[in-house]
Amino acid sequence: MSKVFELWNTVGGAFGPSGREDAVREAIAAIAGEYIDDITTDALGNLICRKKGAGKKLLFAAHMDSIGVVATYIDEKGFIRFSPVGGLFKGDLINIQVRFAGGTRGVISYEEKTPFKDITLDNLFIDIGAADRADAERRVQIGDFAVFDAPRFEQNGVLCGPYLDNRIGCVTLLLAMERLAQQETENDLYFAFTAQEEVGLRGAGAAAFAVEPDIAVAVDVTDTGDLPERKTPMAVDMGRGPAVKVMDRSVICTPEVCAALEQAAAACGIDVQREILQFGGTDTAALQKTRAGVQAGAVSIPTRYIHSPSEMCAVSDVEAAARLLEKFALQK
Repeated sequence: MSKVFELWNTVGGAFGPSGREDAVREAIAAIAGEYIDDITTDALGNLICRKKGAGKKLLFAAHMDSIGVVATYIDEKGFIRFSPVGGLFKGDLINIQVRFAGGTRGVISYEEKTPFKDITLDNLFIDIGAADRADAERRVQIGDFAVFDAPRFEQNGVLCGPYLDNRIGCVTLLLAMERLAQQETENDLYFAFTAQEEVGLRGAGAAAFAVEPDIAVAVDVTDTGDLPERKTPMAVDMGRGPAVKVMDRSVICTPEVCAALEQAAAACGIDVQREILQFGGTDTAALQKTRAGVQAGAVSIPTRYIHSPSEMCAVSDVEAAARLLEKFALQK
């Protein structure tokens, strides 16, 4: 297995829905500590790693939280109703397994009397095999969070499993940090592993406010346009290199940063794609709007089936993105 998979298996396997990122932060800190000068954690739970330099402040950010669900009600038969934590689509949830922080596992299913076309998240429930409400409450409490419980694997240079979004962005930063660890860097480098991106880009704004960067670059996943009969055309394919974001629904990236990222890619022989994401957004928007404004851009990992338990990306795209970030960090 590749080093990319090994890192993702460690970081991706940690329990960490939005607002509950502690285990992910601890896993990342244990790896990152070898590569940087200091590590801090702020009040929102962002992990901020610094490699000191006297030049420009560059901030690289990848969110470490994931989507999930939170228990909101337990009925008399022990079935658990829930609310989404982040963006969920019903088609990705039917009869999948989830795991609560305490280790209890369950299956999401739906009210079968409702025609499937009319089903919403309100018609779904979690079955933990409880005999009744009292039995369920011994294992799950109202307010407990759960995440997808599915295997992660690597096959033919492709990763598949839950929470590539955005633990693979975290892996990309760790790989870049490792490459930079033994090099002298003129720039003052910050690597922020941010909290609560999936529920409103909350952590990134706080991290950037504290760092006051000259330039900020987010690392996240992006959708692809390479599936059969794709409804929305998109000029990004899995396996053809990382993507430099031009814009999404939340941000228009700084042209000078986009150009500098493409120049860094060309300098190290990396093919990149240009990304325009028509739905959704990333930490880039929060980074850009910090204080009086920050020059901001983003590097994205092309990923299929985002927000499902079976996301998919290419190892080569992750490796290339790490090399791109290394080169960008060394630019004067």
